[in-house]
Amino acid sequence: MILEMMMESLFAVVDIFFVAKLGEDAIATVGLTESVIVLVYAVGFGISMAATALISRRFGEKEYQEAGASAFQLLLVGGGISLIFSILGVLFAPNILYLMGAEPDVIENGSSFTRIIFGGNAAILLLFLINGAFRGAGQAHHAMRSLWIANGLNIILDPILIFGIGSFEGFGLEGAAWATTTGRGLGVIYQLYHLLNGKHRLWISRESLQIKWSVIRKILDIALGGMGQFLIDSVSWVALTRMNAEFGSVALAGYTIAMRVLIFTILPAWG
Repeated sequence: MILEMMMESLFAVVDIFFVAKLGEDAIATVGLTESVIVLVYAVGFGISMAATALISRRFGEKEYQEAGASAFQLLLVGGGISLIFSILGVLFAPNILYLMGAEPDVIENGSSFTRIIFGGNAAILLLFLINGAFRGAGQAHHAMRSLWIANGLNIILDPILIFGIGSFEGFGLEGAAWATTTGRGLGVIYQLYHLLNGKHRLWISRESLQIKWSVIRKILDIALGGMGQFLIDSVSWVALTRMNAEFGSVALAGYTIAMRVLIFTILPAWG
């Protein structure tokens, strides 16, 4: 888990390293968006804790078929919650930035970035919850490898999609969002491959593809405690970012960089 959080912390510094070359408005956009998307992280942490508890219990009982069925319910829960975040983020991206205190230029130029990040939040949630299931099944190596893939691709794609290469001019700030979302998305594809290929004890078979409301309720019951714990920290982060936004994009950019460095140092401790 410590290594997983170290890999996750790389996202915090890699993106801001390249985005910083686009100016303070770009950094401010990333800071405002990430301060709100951290609510998705809180939900992901909570469901991940539920996934580990539920899958490990089924493995302890040697109920491998039930473990696969529980994994499918986890995907349904994560998919449903991420759909809600996606719709709200895509439709109300300018409003989110406005409520967070963004200046007009930041709202105009940064709304596309916010839409892409929120639209791809399923990759964030699924990375967390499937890795939680892998840990519960004793397959932590798959969790680690999925983050290697996500981070490696993000590091490669960031400069290409932001600044371009050869005749390709890049997408600017939106390129950072596409790089992060693509990297995480391919990490999730790696996870799903190992969940569905039938080569491991934890796998989702055809018999597992049914909705079990009792399991979904149990997942939510277990997850709520973890969500509440991380939501407290998340809300305080939102509030601090909102207060710093009052001092303008330059001050907010400085705050965002400082927070990214801080996150890089403290995330491993969460593991």
